[in-house]
Amino acid sequence: MRSTLSKIIAVLAAGAATLTLAGCGSSGASESSSGTLRVGTLSDAPPSIYIENGNFTGYDNELLRDIAKKEGFEVQFVGTDFAGLLGKVANGQFDVGSSSISTTEARKKTVAFSNGYDTSFTAIVTKTGAKTDLAAFNGKRLGVVQATVQDDFATKVPGSQVVRFPDYNTGFAQLKNGNIDGWVVPSDIGQKYIDQNPGAGFGVGYTVEDKATPSAYAVHKGNKDLVAKLNDGIAKAVADGTVARLHAQFFKTAPLTKELAPGGPGLPVQNPAA
Repeated sequence: MRSTLSKIIAVLAAGAATLTLAGCGSSGASESSSGTLRVGTLSDAPPSIYIENGNFTGYDNELLRDIAKKEGFEVQFVGTDFAGLLGKVANGQFDVGSSSISTTEARKKTVAFSNGYDTSFTAIVTKTGAKTDLAAFNGKRLGVVQATVQDDFATKVPGSQVVRFPDYNTGFAQLKNGNIDGWVVPSDIGQKYIDQNPGAGFGVGYTVEDKATPSAYAVHKGNKDLVAKLNDGIAKAVADGTVARLHAQFFKTAPLTKELAPGGPGLPVQNPAA
């Protein structure tokens, strides 16, 4: 009986050790860059990250699938809200964050980033015909997804009242109902919602380019091996035209920045020293 119990305990301990290795994004060990990685992502931000026919897809996630194939690991996508995403990457709940995450200096204090795989524009979506200069939003209610770069942008619009939501669907519903005056979003996401709701009377009222902080995958700060694998996969995807192909597939009218075209140098992201 004692011998049998000892064997059971040994088996359970081995299983626990396996689970620890599988979640090693929090330790930065090299094992998290092999096997299956848990990827935190959104479900309602097309064309970058969304669900279609029950599967997570979009430019960001399809590119990550290609990188995984190139680098010899698998990915398991898990839906989450953006406000908690970086914290969950930092504490090891997710190995990777995939959500068009702009690489700001403030965010680099929480997570490390891969090199960039896209540049972006911030837009304010309004009712068609509304005034579109920033001064027109003085005293107006601007909706944002909490903790995004667009949240930071909206707080700097003079006199604006920032209203924060957990996801994009909620924000657009509030704009449609007239509960907010403008909706601050990545321009590609805003344009997708406009295209999907042609009778709603939405339009892009203001746009500003953001090239200094490209979109990148978030990784635990100690996991340098995984950052290196992601960077290698991104470089290969740029060189063989995968980035260009996926960008054309998901962003049918938006131009691809020259840095990500085949033969381009890519979009390097510098992480601070640990």
